[in-house]
Amino acid sequence: EDRLDGLLMEISRSSEHDAQRFRPIAAQWRLIIQNYIRDLTETAEARQEIDSPYITGIPLTDQQAIFVGRTDISAKIEQLIADRRRPPLLLYGQRRMGKTSLLLNLRRLLPTTIVPLYIDLQGAPSQASNDSGFLYNLARNMIKAAKSHDGLLLPPLSRDDLAQDPFPQFDEWLDSVERVIGNNTLLLLLDEFEALDHALNSGRFDPTLVLGMLRHLIQHRQRFKVLLAGSHTLDELHRWSSYFINVQVVKIDYLHEFEARQLIEHPVADFSLRYKPAASQRVWDLTRGHPFLIQLLCEEIVALKNQQDPSQRRLANLVDVEAAIPQALDHGRLFFDDIQHNQLVQRDVDFLCYLAAQGGGAVISQEAVDTWMRQSKDASKTLATLLQRDLIEPSNGGYRFQVELIRRWFAQQSQQPQVGPLKTPNSTQLQQDVTLV
Repeated sequence: EDRLDGLLMEISRSSEHDAQRFRPIAAQWRLIIQNYIRDLTETAEARQEIDSPYITGIPLTDQQAIFVGRTDISAKIEQLIADRRRPPLLLYGQRRMGKTSLLLNLRRLLPTTIVPLYIDLQGAPSQASNDSGFLYNLARNMIKAAKSHDGLLLPPLSRDDLAQDPFPQFDEWLDSVERVIGNNTLLLLLDEFEALDHALNSGRFDPTLVLGMLRHLIQHRQRFKVLLAGSHTLDELHRWSSYFINVQVVKIDYLHEFEARQLIEHPVADFSLRYKPAASQRVWDLTRGHPFLIQLLCEEIVALKNQQDPSQRRLANLVDVEAAIPQALDHGRLFFDDIQHNQLVQRDVDFLCYLAAQGGGAVISQEAVDTWMRQSKDASKTLATLLQRDLIEPSNGGYRFQVELIRRWFAQQSQQPQVGPLKTPNSTQLQQDVTLV
């Protein structure tokens, strides 16, 4: 293009007769090239999509920069590890609240003298066919996790070593482990401990020996600390509560607002999408800082913006957030289905569908709840279940949803014929006992 500009200038200055014949030809070439460059630029801009940093399907490891916050929880864990009474810990929180992501990031959040050994109990340990298989896979995972911590090498333990008297042999192996770790403390992170409970219930392992081994380790090995992680309290699993009497519960909850804002607006360095203040606030209002729901919704916002004209792509507004909600509800179906079908019984679902149908921020009065409980079979457990699952909360003398995006899911379900709204003889009276806040 620059060379054609120079040629046109020479033609304009030239007094030769033939020069003027080439002027329109050169001008036409210049126009063709300009149009081609413009098309290339537009194509390049259209292809410059916003890279989504959000990860919703798997836990976040310490290699992924998108992990934010949780320093207050790691500080509490560190404090409890230093407790001379050596209490076992339970990291408790609802599903998809970030328990596993926190465990995988503890290595960089805790002092270097504390060596986290992450064990996924949904994996090989709980899948073993007998006690020796469980202990072998437990040791194997401990050895692997220690090696990833600055190359810490634990002694080997073979299946043959555990062929006879597996628990005494495992105890001897722990003696050898303590001899090589120096002044370090090994933090045994038993994630999804409910999977081990299922294995105990199946009869594949001896509950007395397995839980007794863990209790003995907690009580008598100063260089070991045990942290269970799951979505149930030990009170819900009575067998465990009798072995872990003095367990200290560390609850993992919603992100603080400043942490949520970072995940929304600055999930990684050089994130190219910007939010208008009202749009960022709306994401917070919809998710309440639930880490999975923030990533779910923000991922859909990025996908939506990538479909827009490049001139509008890099700034998210309130309309964009609202437009992304249906896709978030659809793509997050497994999360919402798990709540509806695996964590609740039908009477709980009926109650939530009724409350959800009242609209965002609706509060159902205590009187309405009492009326429903009197008229619904076994309803006394519903309120306790929904409170324990952090689905509803007390508000102005009544109850409301904790998270607006979850309310919207159940509002959709209330419109489905197979679920329907709350069914009670006095549903009209219940409608009068609902307020909006």
